[in-house]
Amino acid sequence: MRKPDARFGDVADLTTGIVFDIKKFSIHDGPGIRTTVFLKGCPLRCWWCHNPEGLAPEPELMVRASRCIKCDACLDVCVHGALYRDGAKVVTDAAKCVLCGACVAACHAEARQIVGREMTAAQVMAEVERDVPFYDESGGGATFSGGEPLLQQDFLRELLRACKARGIHTAVDTCGFAPWEALDGVREAVDLFLYDLKLMDDARHRAFTGVSNALILSNLRALSQRGHDIVVRLPLIPGINDDEENIRRTGAFAAELPHLVRIDVLPYHGLGDEKYGRLNKPYNLSETRPPADDRVAEAVRILKGVGLQVGVGGG
Repeated sequence: MRKPDARFGDVADLTTGIVFDIKKFSIHDGPGIRTTVFLKGCPLRCWWCHNPEGLAPEPELMVRASRCIKCDACLDVCVHGALYRDGAKVVTDAAKCVLCGACVAACHAEARQIVGREMTAAQVMAEVERDVPFYDESGGGATFSGGEPLLQQDFLRELLRACKARGIHTAVDTCGFAPWEALDGVREAVDLFLYDLKLMDDARHRAFTGVSNALILSNLRALSQRGHDIVVRLPLIPGINDDEENIRRTGAFAAELPHLVRIDVLPYHGLGDEKYGRLNKPYNLSETRPPADDRVAEAVRILKGVGLQVGVGGG
């Protein structure tokens, strides 16, 4: 039975943020059946990111060219001159597009979509609360992911506090690259942190994510020292971080944390590949394949060898 937490007040209707997806019945983003809310914007540019629509902080146009039936309805309604035909393809001039949504509404084939919309905290909570019976039965709750949810710190804090006021278990899926003040401002209302550790070598981390890992490691230590429940997540990317040295260094770092639930190995998949084309963005790993089962098993063996509880695939 859920018990509301009297420390947290009700949700403020005027608090807004940019959300690009709300996934129901998720089973890989924390314990039990969960509703995962994806907040837009991320400070990292990981080569393997499978949610490229979550990188930019603002709404953007996504086009599924394979669905286009060449009816030209989108061209007819665009009053900003942002669309033009180049042979069989309709091209969007991003400099002229104002994301008015007219072409999306006119598209008979639903080939055009604006990803990211402004929502109030109350609107998000209305979606989250619809699945309360499933949380109660499964030990689930709400997970806030991205992008990087800490980029919308005020919005995230309001959502977390609203969940706690209703007795809903909360998880935050984070890359950890944020000022400590951002984490400190939300951590009281977080039941579980899902915390990515991608690469231990700082130079390689910069090369494949665009940022240093110093702040990420520092924040993880600080959360662990304060006794928070944390699941470290290691995405296993062939040719980038699946070498024995990185796995051993990751295990050694995680084993020294004073409070850790477990470490999850997340094998790479290419399910986000097609999204890059829809957003007209390049994808560096289009030729990369998921790691072989024996490579995943070896990573698990190494991590267990330093005394860690290890899972595969999240959950």
